[in-house]
Amino acid sequence: MRQDKQKEKKSIRLSDSCRIAFSMYSKIPVPQTEWTEDGMRYAMCFFPAVGAVLGFAVVCFHLLSGRMGLGMIADACFGTALPLLVTGGIHMDGFLDTVDALSSWQDRETKLAIMKDPHTGAFAVIGCGVYLLCYLAAYSELKTGAFPAIAGIHVGTRALSGWAVVAFPKAKKEGLVSTFAGQADTRTVKISMVLWGLAAAGYVAITAGPLTAAGICLTGFLCLMGYHRMAVREFGGVTGDLAGFFQQSCELLTIAVLAFLTS
Repeated sequence: MRQDKQKEKKSIRLSDSCRIAFSMYSKIPVPQTEWTEDGMRYAMCFFPAVGAVLGFAVVCFHLLSGRMGLGMIADACFGTALPLLVTGGIHMDGFLDTVDALSSWQDRETKLAIMKDPHTGAFAVIGCGVYLLCYLAAYSELKTGAFPAIAGIHVGTRALSGWAVVAFPKAKKEGLVSTFAGQADTRTVKISMVLWGLAAAGYVAITAGPLTAAGICLTGFLCLMGYHRMAVREFGGVTGDLAGFFQQSCELLTIAVLAFLTS
C-alpha cells in the first residue's frame, strides 16, 4: 500500500514536471500546474519532449503542404514560422537579447544589463531579419527525404541545451536558468539529456543515414563548445537569454548541415 502511494506520488510529480516544461517552453496548451519544488526537479527532463512535438508538427506540415500543392516558397515560409509559433518565440527572444548585448562591445556587466533591458535594439532587429532569412534558405534546401530527420534535430538541440543549463557555470544567481538549474535534480537531468541525445542521433541515423547523423552530431558538439567559450568569456556563464541564443543558433546550423548532407 505504501509503495503504491509512493509510485502515485512520483507519477504526479513527473506529470507536473512535464506540464511545467511544456508551459514554459511552448505555446502548446497544457493543464495549469503549480511550480512546486518537486515539479521543478525534473522539468528539464521534458524539455526535449517539446522538441519532439515540434518536430512531429514540422514533418506533418511538410507532408500536408505537399498534398495541398503549396509552392516551395510558401512551404519554406510557413516551415520557418512554425517553430516560432509552437514555442511562442521564447528562444528567439533570448537570441535577440544576446545579439544586442554582443553587438554593444561593452564590459560584462553592461552586456548583462542590456540583455535584461526589455527594449529591443537595432542590432536585435537586424539579427532577427538575418536569422530568419538564413533559416528560410536552409529550410528551402531540404529535400522531402530529409524531413523525417529534422524532428531529431529539434530533439537533439534541446538535449544539448538542457545539459548545458545544469552543467555550465551560471552568469547570475537569479534568472530563469538559475531557477531551473538550482531546483533540478542535476544527475537525473544530465542522464536524461544524454538519453534524449542518443535517441535523437539514432533517429537521424535511421531516417537520413549514419553519415548525416555523424555530421549533425559533430556540428551540435562544436556549437556546444563554442557556446561554452563565448558564454564564459563574454558573460561569466550562461543565462536564459544565452540558452535561447544557443538553441536558435544550433538549430539553424544543424538544419543547414542536414540540407547539405541530404542534397
